[in-house]
Amino acid sequence: MNTHPLEGHPATSGDDFPLNVTTLFRHMVRTHPEQQIVYRTADGAWGRYTFRDYGVRASRAASVLAGLGIRPGDVVGVLDWNSKRHFELYWAIPATGAVLLQINLRLAPKDLAYVTAHSGASVVLVEESLLPVAESIAEMTPGVRRWVVMTDRPSNQVETTLPDVVFFEDLMRNVGQTGQWPMVSERSAYTACYTTGTTGRPKGVYYSHRSVYLHAMTLAALLEMSNRDCVMLVAPMFHALSWGLPQAAVYAGAKVVLPGRYTAADTSVLLDAILTEDATVINGAPAIYQPILDQIRTRETPADLRNVRMLCGAAEPPLSLMQGMYEQTGAEIIHGYGATETTALIALNRMKPALEESLTEAEKWDLKRCQGLPLPGMEIRIVDDQGRDLPHDGHAIGEILVKGPGVATSYFKPEGTNTSFTDGYWRTGDVGKILPTGYLKLTDRLKDVIKSGGEWISSIDMENALTAHPNVLEAAVVGVADDRWQERPVALIVLAPGTSAGREEILTTLDGLFAPWQMPDQIHIVESIPRTSVGKIDKRAIRDDLTTRAGRQPPDLIR
Repeated sequence: MNTHPLEGHPATSGDDFPLNVTTLFRHMVRTHPEQQIVYRTADGAWGRYTFRDYGVRASRAASVLAGLGIRPGDVVGVLDWNSKRHFELYWAIPATGAVLLQINLRLAPKDLAYVTAHSGASVVLVEESLLPVAESIAEMTPGVRRWVVMTDRPSNQVETTLPDVVFFEDLMRNVGQTGQWPMVSERSAYTACYTTGTTGRPKGVYYSHRSVYLHAMTLAALLEMSNRDCVMLVAPMFHALSWGLPQAAVYAGAKVVLPGRYTAADTSVLLDAILTEDATVINGAPAIYQPILDQIRTRETPADLRNVRMLCGAAEPPLSLMQGMYEQTGAEIIHGYGATETTALIALNRMKPALEESLTEAEKWDLKRCQGLPLPGMEIRIVDDQGRDLPHDGHAIGEILVKGPGVATSYFKPEGTNTSFTDGYWRTGDVGKILPTGYLKLTDRLKDVIKSGGEWISSIDMENALTAHPNVLEAAVVGVADDRWQERPVALIVLAPGTSAGREEILTTLDGLFAPWQMPDQIHIVESIPRTSVGKIDKRAIRDDLTTRAGRQPPDLIR
């Protein structure tokens, strides 16, 4: 297949003017200097400043980096929450021509150390509350020549065992703003993001300025964002650029809210911020949105969120969550599908106008379970185990392959990992189908799909069906080895507090959706479901645990 583009008549456009994130942020500071950034501090208080102030601090931060010897092509790591300083470094680091290394603080220390060393990071900035994390990897990262502590407290009150420590705010007070911002090549790496290492060591993906810029434009358009919006960044800024929403917010000229550190166990701070700041665009996982919905249901005053678009990723949102949020608040949960390797999103689920008119309400809700329509410029194939293309008929199921302007074509220093790429496509490892209407629907991960008696069972569809039971808070379904059928499905269930449910009652939610032979052989009632560092169900950990427990019937087993 010829992959070289056809050359036509020469154009007179300024195509050598780079699409870089530096110009994107500079435009925001110049054009919308009065727009607000609201941020939560380490002590739980809230502050606010304008993009004009932001520009001054980001410029000084770039001067600080230059003073630390950072040069174009260097790698600078950031270990922080969704904070004011983290947001400033989103501009300051790449504006020097350096690479912003996103350090996923939820990784195990050995993986954190590997990512820091593998990327070649020479300077790491760390928020004070994360000093224990940084200290746990310091001896394993000799290439880091300078650790920079970010704190609001006086530096003489901060204790750390990190070597060669300097303090960010001390340095900021002693520098001026940088001069003319350099025009960074759009093909230069803006940021580095590493996979979460669920299958082997984490793998590095380096997003170009161009890919991030194009993704910001696309996401802003699909979410209908403008300078009248308020964007709250809930998804971690330390992984996949918070799904590209920070750059999309800047592109649209929107107000930005940074909630700092929070936990899924207490999302009241998020709900309060949504209501107080009139947030209209939010990103988060079902594990965050479900407790927010639960809190809304307990409040006397109903929440009016009719203008809110809730971008949802990491896992397919249960239908009960999407319907519940809409019925309680009017907010729309918009399912997005993406990966580290794709500069965030591959597909986004917005309803086509023609389908709004032709589908029944039940059919519309069922369609919202799809991962969505491919982003403009995204090429998607569904292939069988021989690599042959399958029809987009809504029935044929195969592995999903993608390519596009923001899709990686290689890992950084691949060391034998580039088998994930073929003919310019990235092999997602996901299994799914494409409907005749163009919508992509995942049915499973290739490594998680349950094959029983030669037939496939979708664990994702079964999980979402199980959560339709009013007493089921969360569900996970995995395949376990079976001598007769190869694999059989086993379900883990987290019940809502103060409720109970028996096997037959739970299985009624699957009636009509799954054949009798597809029903799970076992249902385990558990307190929590293991998750990866980015909030996805950790099915490898579940299978390992079930294997360990094989041969004995635990007390929480329902047969």
